[in-house]
Amino acid sequence: MFSLQFVASLFWGRAFCGYVCPVGGMQECLMLISDKKVAGGKKNWIKYFIWTPWIITIASLIIRAGGISGINFFYMTPRGVSLSEINSYFIYYGVILLVVVLALVTGKRGTCHYMCWMAPFMVIGTKLADKLKIPKLHIKAQSDRCTGCGRCSVKCPMSLDVKDMAEKENMKNDECILCGECIDICPRNALCYSFKNDKEKQYEKVL
Repeated sequence: MFSLQFVASLFWGRAFCGYVCPVGGMQECLMLISDKKVAGGKKNWIKYFIWTPWIITIASLIIRAGGISGINFFYMTPRGVSLSEINSYFIYYGVILLVVVLALVTGKRGTCHYMCWMAPFMVIGTKLADKLKIPKLHIKAQSDRCTGCGRCSVKCPMSLDVKDMAEKENMKNDECILCGECIDICPRNALCYSFKNDKEKQYEKVL
């Protein structure tokens, strides 16, 4: 699954997070309770401190086992679902509780910012696509249409300063999940999806 997410991100960026991820959807439901913005910034790197030892452990176990001899998509799911045993429910609801608490305490989509162990695969894939100049889905801005109303920033589920990004025509941000909320809310159609691999400012690195 993680390999597929990495490969897909070469062409679709983090669209999985915006359209498919069930944890992301649950967090957006929690926005009805609390929609405060996430601090983000340097704290976004917390998820990489979780992901790095995790991926190193997996790689070490694969090496110790002599490589991958087979893939079983239904491992430990004798009845076709992963919640077939009572102890699985404790893990399942424990993860849900963690997601809920994190989202309510830190802000909307807090889990995506600070804890998600899937996001790094897609961030790395997106960066690789940029380096290899692979045309991929992204959001494009036309600053001459932007009125600076700020609706896009308010609507962004990832608490990004979309208005500032649009005014600079630099829409590239590792935390952007390509959900399209900013595109839908813009009254002047200053934002749109694009696959075109052009050389505009939105491809410069956001500091």
